[in-house]
Amino acid sequence: MTIPLLAETIGLETAVAYAYLVAIVLFILGLKMLTSVKTAAWGNAISAIGMAIASVATLLLFNQDAPPGQNYAISLAWILVAVGIGTAIGLAMAVKVPMTGMPQMVAILNGFGGIASLLVASAEYLRTANPSEIPIHILIATGLAIIIGGVTFTGSLVAFAKLQGLVTGSPIFFPMQKTVNALLLVAAAGLITVVIYQPDQELALASVAVIALILGVGLVIPIGGADMPVVISLLNSYSGLAASMAGFVLGNTALIVTGALVGASGIILTNIMCTAMNRSLANVLFGGLGVSSTTTSSAPDAKTKKGKAREFTLDDAVIILDAARQVVIVPGYGMAVAQAQHAVKELADALEERGITVKYAIHPVAGRMPGHMNVLLAEANVPYEQLCDLETINPEFDNADVALVIGANDVTNPAARHAKDSPIYGMPILNVDKARTVFVIKRSMNPGFAGIENELYYLPNCGMLFGDAKKVVNSLVKQLTESG
Repeated sequence: MTIPLLAETIGLETAVAYAYLVAIVLFILGLKMLTSVKTAAWGNAISAIGMAIASVATLLLFNQDAPPGQNYAISLAWILVAVGIGTAIGLAMAVKVPMTGMPQMVAILNGFGGIASLLVASAEYLRTANPSEIPIHILIATGLAIIIGGVTFTGSLVAFAKLQGLVTGSPIFFPMQKTVNALLLVAAAGLITVVIYQPDQELALASVAVIALILGVGLVIPIGGADMPVVISLLNSYSGLAASMAGFVLGNTALIVTGALVGASGIILTNIMCTAMNRSLANVLFGGLGVSSTTTSSAPDAKTKKGKAREFTLDDAVIILDAARQVVIVPGYGMAVAQAQHAVKELADALEERGITVKYAIHPVAGRMPGHMNVLLAEANVPYEQLCDLETINPEFDNADVALVIGANDVTNPAARHAKDSPIYGMPILNVDKARTVFVIKRSMNPGFAGIENELYYLPNCGMLFGDAKKVVNSLVKQLTESG
């Protein structure tokens, strides 16, 4: 039975309420399925179906709750035109944006969600003929939707710019930065209080929006590139909270629950990311991880107090790989940049044909967004059971003949275990240095997002393979195949 037919049978509002209930159940089910790589695609599809049901149900209510004798300022036809344009843009982005651009895409979509909540809450306030009749809890929700939505929008734009390389990925500081941000937050809270007691103060609410947009920039610019997975997750949570507040403003149950689900899951994921880095959220937001080190050299023959990094040839690597019994592949952002995931899968296949056991070590913050490596490897059809998280794979490095590190820098740095002056001290890492032999594929000796040298590169069991990850891995596959 379709929603319109159900509406004729039991009444429009009741039919929409049932449709919202079905959509909410689908959202929860989809979210649960998204927690597993194996079921994530189905979870995404089920969530999309839920959103379609909720959207159709909402459109059926169009003009039903307008004030007596009034209609909304825009016709349903224009809404459908906007939906069509948005759908076309979304399809184009889904098709054209490469997997390496997913972090930027997620960041910008978070921002769109934030600005949508800000505009919806503002529009609902402005279309009310007598603001003094607005209940206090709705005024509070309006203020929160505006401030959280504004922070999410500009904060996401800054995150996008950092990820895209439009601005430096290092933290950006200015004098009294934390004080300025705190004063902006206090000012926004004060203005929301003014609106609560004097609801007709449109200028005060507009000022909240301006402050929120400025605050979003101020909160994200001091965060370094190493913390982008946490920032993206947090901004995703913000977008959900803003949507939930907008749901209260509109009195829309589906939007309230959907926003709450996104907000809660984002906070949970943010906590997981912080735990994976052994840092508090406050430290991520104000710690400034990502400042470049002055001790790092970009030359392949860089020397430090730990000695000189050894450069291996492809022939050396092939001989050692061919004699291995267990190989652990550690993907990082270098694999993503080179789009080498398919080549890595071919290498794993070539090794498995020789009877070699291959597993993948996935660090929670490898790459630039949560689950980045899982997404890339799933695209290359890597078997789910070969993807091992940090806790599972770390005990196995002691028995691994080879650990093949592809661009993963900070998450493999042994300094995290002992160097108390290191910005990554205490962060759980992948214990690749415990393997019998470690190969690291990198373009150069440049540091990772944390801006520090990786002690791994100077250990006696580590060898460097310099070059583009995709080209190097393809060469390894070719030589392994030719060697029989």
